[in-house]
Amino acid sequence: MKQFFNLFSYEMRLLLLSPANYITAVFFLSLMGLMYLFIIEGYSQSPQQELPITELFRLFWIPVFFIVPLLTMKSLAEERRLGTLETLLTTPVTPLAIVLSKFLSVYIFYIALWCITLAYPLIVEYLLPYNSISHTFNNSASIIGGLSFVALSGTLYISIGIFTSSLTRSQLVAGMFSFTLLFIALVGGRILLDSPFLESDLVRTLNIPIDYFQTFQHLEDFSLGIIDTRPFFFYLGNSVLILGLTSLIVEAKA
Repeated sequence: MKQFFNLFSYEMRLLLLSPANYITAVFFLSLMGLMYLFIIEGYSQSPQQELPITELFRLFWIPVFFIVPLLTMKSLAEERRLGTLETLLTTPVTPLAIVLSKFLSVYIFYIALWCITLAYPLIVEYLLPYNSISHTFNNSASIIGGLSFVALSGTLYISIGIFTSSLTRSQLVAGMFSFTLLFIALVGGRILLDSPFLESDLVRTLNIPIDYFQTFQHLEDFSLGIIDTRPFFFYLGNSVLILGLTSLIVEAKA
């Protein structure tokens, strides 16, 4: 346990001292800020059924495609390229501790970026005069539900990024592979449901299990305050599976 906390503190220092991560953070916050600005402009021009913060969380997949690969692609790939991973495994440290320390450090950084975006509705409410419109910009149920989903789904997405980084020595290859797997995880279920192949009576029963993988349906439920246990099993269970597989890969390639 002591070795794990030492590794974790070391990984956090690397994240906080890396200029590339601050560039990634600026890119993420700028992108989310622009999207929220466009949402507010549309909200001011015509009545909307959903709150602006809810609409912002529904666009979570856009930064996920880019931010997760940027944060995770060098985690294990760079260690393998420099040969430090093999050296690290000669110490009394398990591959699982290495993988978990890298996962947890990136995950905390990822969630911290999302928490900063919660300042956007506060800024809008502060700048706009108090009226019925600005008063509706903040809704605790939507904020808590949306952020809870981002935190829950983030375990799977970060796990995928760490996994792809363990497969290669190239950061670029790891980033591209991570982007591909994230695309499948996010929109693969929707593409399958819209496929005419599932319209036949023979395979129509597959709609139920495929619908279980619907990321956007999970977000819809969370934003409405509907807390279902199935997404917890889905995201956390697959995260544990992927991280366990990653530790086996690290051990085998050391």
